[in-house]
Amino acid sequence: MPAVARETTQPCPECGAEIRGDSRFTVWCAACDWNVDPGEPQPAGGRLERVERALARRHGEQLLAEMLSGREPQPRRDANAVLATALALAVHGVTLALVVGGIWGVMADWGGSPWIGFVLFALGLGLAPRPDPLPTGTPVLFRTDAPELFALVDEVAAAVGTRSVHAIAVDGSINAAVTTYGVRGRRLLVLGIPLWEVLSPEERIALLGHELAHYANGDIRNGLVVGSAVRSLALCHHALQPIEHPSAIETVVNVVYVVPRLLIRGLLVLLLRLTSRAGTRAEYLADRLAARTASTQAAVGLMDRLLIAGPIAVLLRSEVNRATLGGPRAAREAASRADELWDRLAAYAASVPEHEYERQRRAGARRGHQVDATHPPTHLRRTCLLTGTPATAALTPDPDRTARMAEELAPSRTKVAQTLLRDGLGA
Repeated sequence: MPAVARETTQPCPECGAEIRGDSRFTVWCAACDWNVDPGEPQPAGGRLERVERALARRHGEQLLAEMLSGREPQPRRDANAVLATALALAVHGVTLALVVGGIWGVMADWGGSPWIGFVLFALGLGLAPRPDPLPTGTPVLFRTDAPELFALVDEVAAAVGTRSVHAIAVDGSINAAVTTYGVRGRRLLVLGIPLWEVLSPEERIALLGHELAHYANGDIRNGLVVGSAVRSLALCHHALQPIEHPSAIETVVNVVYVVPRLLIRGLLVLLLRLTSRAGTRAEYLADRLAARTASTQAAVGLMDRLLIAGPIAVLLRSEVNRATLGGPRAAREAASRADELWDRLAAYAASVPEHEYERQRRAGARRGHQVDATHPPTHLRRTCLLTGTPATAALTPDPDRTARMAEELAPSRTKVAQTLLRDGLGA
């Protein structure tokens, strides 16, 4: 169980100001920022992720400066977007040429052997874009499963100016996203129950508004041409990673992989550079549409919840570890009371005091906190939302609908909790 709140009072070691705090959270001084950020920044991941984060930060600062000077970001195709589309089409063209050349090589029996054709065909298949399937191992809801939830999603989609989704996947991530599935490119909304459960009804509408806005604001990164090219190149780059602790033959394979891996990495970095500014603009526009749908206050509240995603993850991990480390019997007992997991997360989020949110905001500004590699820093997004006249809500939550949605989601939230408690966060 989370620690019980206990007020503390002490003088600041740096400036002597009185510090009033909560024993569950970091003690810090609002007057001089003493101990405002005692932790170390987390590593940014691989090289490509570091490049993507750096570009999102740089373009986030540039676009925010433009907006503060009165220039509104508009969803448009600039020269970089045109170049990115041309490069993506070239990638798809090479893929098609490899597939066709491979088939021709097999049929023509080049050099008296079909193997050259088989190799070309295999390379083409490796680069070919693949439609994503529906998620497996996690609940997927359709309209007949959750009519009230889909009705809300439909209203939010209309408010931001786009079509609604065909399915909603519910998982254990502290996140939300939109994507597509199947050869027809049907729309899928992914809702992480740990995030959904700690949000207020207004903040949930803001979350839906932000995600669905990506369909409406011309985000080139999620488009069919560029998005599929990036996914294909990323998949190939991952497949060509060096084999760890290689044998003699595997060492030769690693050497052979060097040139194509560097080539694909170069193409990926180039696509990231060409699309980063447009992607950052799309995130700001999505935030603005979320504010116009749910109100600026709700959108800013969502930002604050995202800042405590780290502590929420720690609490979730401790609950999961308590169940899994206690053995099969403890895991079964925890799974039988799975819904208590979400109640504890929601109670924790509701108990976070304002001074801890303020610390997280200041620490996030120092670190350049980002939700992920594609988003501009959270403090810049918050500043953007608070610039200008606050927006009022186009949609307000209906308590009766909120209760009905909770009933619709109840089986899924229980299943997600049971899976986490049984299999751990790596499931």
